[in-house]
Amino acid sequence: MVHNRKIQQIADEVEKVIVGKRDVVTMLLIALLSGGHVLVEDVPGTGKTTLATAIGRSAGLVSRRAQFTPDVTASDITGFTMFNRETGNFEYRSGLVMTNILLADEINRATPKTQSALLEAMEEQNVTVDGITHRLPVPFMVIATQNELGYVGTFPLPEAQLDRFMMKISMGYPTVEQEVGIIATRQKNDPLEMLIPACTKEDVLAARDEVRDTNIEPSVYRYIVEIVAGTRNHPAVELGASPRASLALMRAAQSYAFLNGRAYVVPEDVLRMTPYILPHRIRLTQEAKVKHVDTMDMLRDVIKAVKPPFTRGS
Repeated sequence: MVHNRKIQQIADEVEKVIVGKRDVVTMLLIALLSGGHVLVEDVPGTGKTTLATAIGRSAGLVSRRAQFTPDVTASDITGFTMFNRETGNFEYRSGLVMTNILLADEINRATPKTQSALLEAMEEQNVTVDGITHRLPVPFMVIATQNELGYVGTFPLPEAQLDRFMMKISMGYPTVEQEVGIIATRQKNDPLEMLIPACTKEDVLAARDEVRDTNIEPSVYRYIVEIVAGTRNHPAVELGASPRASLALMRAAQSYAFLNGRAYVVPEDVLRMTPYILPHRIRLTQEAKVKHVDTMDMLRDVIKAVKPPFTRGS
């Protein structure tokens, strides 16, 4: 798998900047290969912005950063038309979404109208301005960040909008040894400036095609759906995962299998991706919260109740 190796080289390049977070980098690459978007939630200063920028540079893609604040408007995201006096025509001025990777920094600080404009572009892969539709570049991926603390002055994303994100991940603090390495490499230079593309946009698109060809047995389709459906029937759940979650879990499992050098999906791939794909789409009942039941507890119950069709090597 030539393109598999090139995608792995992206992760190697990113690790020059993001130390000790191979799993997190892998999840972003899975989303990129699957055509999905990622919500990164963590405390400030853990490298969310640096990670998104490093992925774009290492993948040879065009990236933009949008710092969301309440005064950012929908037209800043989608673009707008402007009258050109020289030509006598109205011309489209592209917005921030006209890129391959858009870092939506602190998305929960934007107003609901601006959030909706971005989320519509994520879903439709195009924007419509003054009745004219403009296609987004391919690939197009949004990496949105938000801090899990400090909700004063923010506009939390409702469940219907959270569902648009393929996965939700967290960076976490580095170990002491990793943090020593981080500050040592930044004594004189910024490693981000020295990143080189590990592949081209064409390589990424070719890898996407290979991912779509990754084989899935009908029994694995059913396994995916039974897990997702189980979240809707669990007594601790008020709002379960949608059919969009089943599709996201299938795509993510295909990408995970591809990155592991396989042309087929096994149940272990599905289980590996479940904690990243499902939790942010689920809302627990108030009673469950009072009893300190968390989403991962509920997911473990669901997974135990669903019999896998087969295991690796069977």
